[in-house]
Amino acid sequence: MEPKERIIQEAKMLFMKLGIRSVSMDDVANHLGMSKKTIYQLFADKDEIVDLVIESDIHQLQKDCILCSEIATDAIDEIFKTMEMIVWQFRNMNPMVLFDLQKFHHRSYEKFMAYKNKFLLEIISNNLKKGVQEELYRGDIKIDILSRYRLESLLLAFNLEVFPPDRFNILEVTLEIIEHFLYGLSTEKGYQLIVQYKKKSIKNGL
Repeated sequence: MEPKERIIQEAKMLFMKLGIRSVSMDDVANHLGMSKKTIYQLFADKDEIVDLVIESDIHQLQKDCILCSEIATDAIDEIFKTMEMIVWQFRNMNPMVLFDLQKFHHRSYEKFMAYKNKFLLEIISNNLKKGVQEELYRGDIKIDILSRYRLESLLLAFNLEVFPPDRFNILEVTLEIIEHFLYGLSTEKGYQLIVQYKKKSIKNGL
């Protein structure tokens, strides 16, 4: 692995675990076992590292979302596959990450919001349309409204005032919100599939 790529990957791990603001350039250097001078030869500052971490993360998230859509048996299976992906991503994520990004790294936050408001909105909308066509979601749902509602609920678990991290687990909150949303959409046929997929997920330890 190239040194620049290694720094980006290791910095991402530290940011997700500890929060972005809590991690200094000294921390990154010490974690990698290299001098801070070496890092500054490759990056102008911490802000550049954060920006590249976010770009890399967005690229991977897009690939994962597309894969979930392509390999899913149906719309509900796509949601459960997405939940499996979220479990892997959120298991050790510090809830301060998004707050730090918004407050201290505006350019990177804008990139994340562009990904959310364009790519994710389309992914959610397509899933709703697919579920209606498969008669797994109710035919009377307002797709444009619910797509945006679902999109905004994605970030609710990161709201530190609503879900303070000393009382709530970000992963648990996120999965509970998704499940609640899914039950609200579903037809009887869809409900039966949710029960089946949920039993399978529990059996697999998710």
